[in-house]
Amino acid sequence: MFRTRLLSTVFTVMRKELRDLSRDRRTLALALFLGPLLYPALMLGMGYLTENRIRTQVDKTLEIPMVGAEHAPNLVKFLATNGITTANAPANLDAAIRSQEIDVALRISPDYAEDWRNGRPALVEIIRDSTRRDADIPTQRVNAALSAYSQQVGALRLLARGVDASVARPVNVGMQDLATPEAKQGMLLSVLLPYLLILTSFIGGAYLILDATAGERERQSLEPLLATPAPRSAVVSGKIAAACVIGLATLLLTLLAFKFSAQFAGTLGRQLNVSFLSMAKMLLILLPMLFIGTSLLTYLAASAKSMKEAQSHMTWLMLLPMIPTFALMANPLKSQPWQFAVPFLAQNQLLLKVIRNEYIGPQTWGIYIAAAFGVAALLWFAAVRRYHQEKLAVAG
Repeated sequence: MFRTRLLSTVFTVMRKELRDLSRDRRTLALALFLGPLLYPALMLGMGYLTENRIRTQVDKTLEIPMVGAEHAPNLVKFLATNGITTANAPANLDAAIRSQEIDVALRISPDYAEDWRNGRPALVEIIRDSTRRDADIPTQRVNAALSAYSQQVGALRLLARGVDASVARPVNVGMQDLATPEAKQGMLLSVLLPYLLILTSFIGGAYLILDATAGERERQSLEPLLATPAPRSAVVSGKIAAACVIGLATLLLTLLAFKFSAQFAGTLGRQLNVSFLSMAKMLLILLPMLFIGTSLLTYLAASAKSMKEAQSHMTWLMLLPMIPTFALMANPLKSQPWQFAVPFLAQNQLLLKVIRNEYIGPQTWGIYIAAAFGVAALLWFAAVRRYHQEKLAVAG
């Protein structure tokens, strides 16, 4: 009987909070549709721009300034066959590179012809600014063409002297890549996508929970609610449940937005593993994070004296999902069982496995679900204890 009454109170509070949020249609629309509309557009839009830039810079004829091109006519002709043509060099080439007027240039040594005739290495300098990422592709094209020319001429010189060119290559290096096609396709998505999904689940219910705790306390409508005979654990659970409903709806809409937008996003969109099975795995991974974020924010907002103070916590809360992303970029880790018990790191590692289409064993799932829901339960308990403090209902 008591359990039935407790559940009835939870659902009553949950319906109240959802009804209150539904009256503010602008806030409800932001909570439900901002992430689903913004994140796919951001990720797939950036991917399209990157893909378009790479395709344009690789396919088009590359015109680069060459200082001293008259010293190496054969080299200039070879580069032309590889889509690299000569352009007039400005008077101050170094300044033009630094001011980003030119991406990359070549400087051929005045002694090139003499060194060439005497069989000595002839100097050709690639001039670039290594801090400019937009110059990476042109630089790679020039460097690859020069390397191919050097190897070709070196082999011909050896043949002219009656020496097999393979003598200069004592070791023939081969490479076998065991990465699956899905893992290769997911490399571009391995940094941004996990962070966006974790962030969506972590703060998905923030709009409602801030208003249902700090907002009600500021409006002095929390004290009448706590004065009712309803157990405070049921009141807290109802508020958390309502926020989780909004967060879950936002998360589902975000996953569906990625699924449907991927069909119209070109090559990068086709790299997304958007099958319903993968979407279900992602949902299972992110569901505990939804409870963790909502319970933590409930505790923090209940401790705040005003709505502004509660909202100030959002700044550092949004940074928390970034920690594993930057940590893995600086120090990549092999997957180990303990990682799946650490919040944020566990979600990051598991989402990467789904993106890479890797197998996730029952032991891994067991460790993750037990640890994640265990953390959520501890935070829920802390929020309930906070609501049992008498001074909570007093406006600060």
